[in-house]
Amino acid sequence: MTRTDGQEERRRRLRELVTTKGFVRTSDLAAEFAVSVMTIHRDLDALQAQGWLRKVRGGASCLPSTQFHGSVGERMTTMTQTKQRLARAAAEELAPGQIVVIDDSTTCLGLTQHLPHHTPITVITNSLPVIAALAKKPGTALVALGGTYFPAYDAFMGPHTAQSMSAFRADVLFMSTTAVTAGRCYHMSPETVQVKQAMMAAAARRVLLVDHTKFANQGLYALAPLTDFDLLVVDDAAPAGEVRGLRERGVNVRVVPR
Repeated sequence: MTRTDGQEERRRRLRELVTTKGFVRTSDLAAEFAVSVMTIHRDLDALQAQGWLRKVRGGASCLPSTQFHGSVGERMTTMTQTKQRLARAAAEELAPGQIVVIDDSTTCLGLTQHLPHHTPITVITNSLPVIAALAKKPGTALVALGGTYFPAYDAFMGPHTAQSMSAFRADVLFMSTTAVTAGRCYHMSPETVQVKQAMMAAAARRVLLVDHTKFANQGLYALAPLTDFDLLVVDDAAPAGEVRGLRERGVNVRVVPR
């Protein structure tokens, strides 16, 4: 095993430890892997930059997002049929010639299947899977937002990504959220909130796609009230009381049947 291979394996195991335990001490990690404390600090710096954990005094803690909604691969295999229905319904908001923003959510990734029916179209995104799905597609102009790549999200995040977004103006934004609580969107990382707020500020129309599980989730960082969106697309398993309450507050809710 090369030095690089050993480093990658150590960091992989380190991620697993942090995710399992929630918090690990730097000194314990150095003893566990038989390396110096300085080496562990470098590992934690690298993993924090990739979005896997947070360095804290004396060690590292698991990002709530890693425990909360899993990796991108795991999320792509969760609620797939429901997400497809939501994306298909949201695609009805598309029109040829539009400038469209698609966020890094696996729910909105499904929109890429419907874009060929609405070309020519311009898509702005920070999502690597969206970029891969749309690259070289006829009739689609693709704008990829730069910034720091976060493997935990398979997307570009942080202040540089938000700054890149602020240079554009779009017709419509399609995004999802980690949790909906008391009529407000929440996420588990400040980097996500920063980028999505920039996307919202740049879009003339905002469409939020939310499957029913998000109403039972909890988030740490508030993004925006649902009244800030022009349309909320939910599946028919969403709590009826929640949907009624949102409509009473003036939220335009579309319920998508099975």
